Amino acid sequence: MSRAQIVALVFGVAGFGALVAATVSNEWKVTTRASSVITATWIYQGLWMNCGGNALGSFHCRPHFTIFKVEGYIQACRGLMIAAVSLGFFGSIFALFGMKCTKVGGSDKAKAKIACLAGIVFILSGLCSMTGCSLYANKITTEFFDPLFVEQKYELGAALFIGWAGASLCIIGGVIFCFSIADSNKTPRMGYAYNGATSVMSSRTKYHGREGDFKTTNPSKQFDKNAYV
Repeated sequence: MSRAQIVALVFGVAGFGALVAATVSNEWKVTTRASSVITATWIYQGLWMNCGGNALGSFHCRPHFTIFKVEGYIQACRGLMIAAVSLGFFGSIFALFGMKCTKVGGSDKAKAKIACLAGIVFILSGLCSMTGCSLYANKITTEFFDPLFVEQKYELGAALFIGWAGASLCIIGGVIFCFSIADSNKTPRMGYAYNGATSVMSSRTKYHGREGDFKTTNPSKQFDKNAYV
């Protein structure tokens, strides 16, 4: 089962890295070329900054100065992504302690509990990221296909796809962790029953003349003087 846990750890750590990259990225949404007046200029917006650039290579970013003027869905996505990153970090730590191939974490029973906890934390991290990215994407698509929305329309940015990919990796890694622990608990262990020492005298038989006619004698019975004649 150590191979399955190694695969789960790789998936979980890779997903955690993707979540960090998506959280700090400024490309959660980009201006659509279909409604842009100047096609050589575009705007990127993320959870923390608004950035603008043009075809000449000029690029400038401005952070959100106050959280009170930020829209509610952006604040919700911030909280969900921060929770996802935090859970992914703790999940990676728990996974290292709970793996069978490491020498930390205590006994095998304690390692199994830690590994199961790591799987649950990874799954929660993926669900938080999936919810945050889906909420942000739903807002973008709703505005994009709304004919009454006259302001600047945006398209899905690369950070959303990175966040979805990281969430999927975390969920897959967590599920593998949980199934590896369940399979190890179902694996039967070889048991050896001790029946005690058997007496050699209990298997003694006495031949009485005819072929194939044997009679079992009592081991506690005393042999008479003609026993070996």
